Amino acid sequence: MKRALIVVSHGSRREASNEEVRRLSQQLSIHQLNSFDDVSAAFLELAEPSIPDGVAAAIERGADEVTVLPYFLSAGRHVTQDIPAEVDKARRQNQDAVIRIAPYIGRAPEMADIVLRMAEDNQ
Repeated sequence: MKRALIVVSHGSRREASNEEVRRLSQQLSIHQLNSFDDVSAAFLELAEPSIPDGVAAAIERGADEVTVLPYFLSAGRHVTQDIPAEVDKARRQNQDAVIRIAPYIGRAPEMADIVLRMAEDNQ
């Protein structure tokens, strides 16, 4: 079974912000702890690809199982409603694939450590 990871962010009119997420996806694809065969980025709005298009592209590259990871800090409307709605669209369009939503980044237990380390590094 070929597995894909799609890192989803909001999307920005500022292309440099979108590129940050694309670069993160590239870094994840070569990370030593990576267990995914394919890693890419997708966006909720204002940038391409959309979530359904990103899922379709991963499946076209051979993925049978796709994990969508919301790259968001809190469980606002985008995390609780908009992303699930877009993933549901992708599921309807790709019924042979398993498509899951991972917990959003801000929910990670390590987040407090990361925030404190970044604040201390800035002193």
